[in-house]
Amino acid sequence: MNSITTAFWVVVVLFLLFSCQSNAPEQIDAVLNRAEIPRLHSLDVTTVISDSGITRYRINTPQWDIFDKSSQPYWEFPYGVHFERFDEQLVIDANIHCEYAKFLEHDQIWELKGNVRATNIQGELFETEQLFWNQKNEKIYSDSLIKITQENYIIIGKGFESNQEMTKYQVKQTQGIIPVND
Repeated sequence: MNSITTAFWVVVVLFLLFSCQSNAPEQIDAVLNRAEIPRLHSLDVTTVISDSGITRYRINTPQWDIFDKSSQPYWEFPYGVHFERFDEQLVIDANIHCEYAKFLEHDQIWELKGNVRATNIQGELFETEQLFWNQKNEKIYSDSLIKITQENYIIIGKGFESNQEMTKYQVKQTQGIIPVND
């Protein structure tokens, strides 16, 4: 064989070696800690909750993750959540908004953080940085600074406890009651 023929066969063999790749599926690592991965990951969610066929609540959130394999299963809303409550005529009569939320499934406790703003059915505005809602005990509470704007007064305090409708509440460490002029 001459050198041209030998070079040709070397090129052909090398070409065949490098062009014949395996068609086997790519292996990926197993999930080592299932608790760190959400079972459900949803984006741009809007859902309604009804009672006896009547719409009572609407929930909007940019992201909703459910971690069901965690030692304490929870839902997380890393970019916040907005709840609205409807009366019998489907008019929004109360709402709550925050920049981050977490719901502990077993304990039935919501933690709302970051620019928490809630309006109750009496039109009072509650503003704080952190708020907890214990659904089992039907209580809402906070140890953070809170500002409650009523029709005639603004109440400022550090911490409060309330029923879950936020209509009967006690403000702790009251720092001021400011009359509002019409």
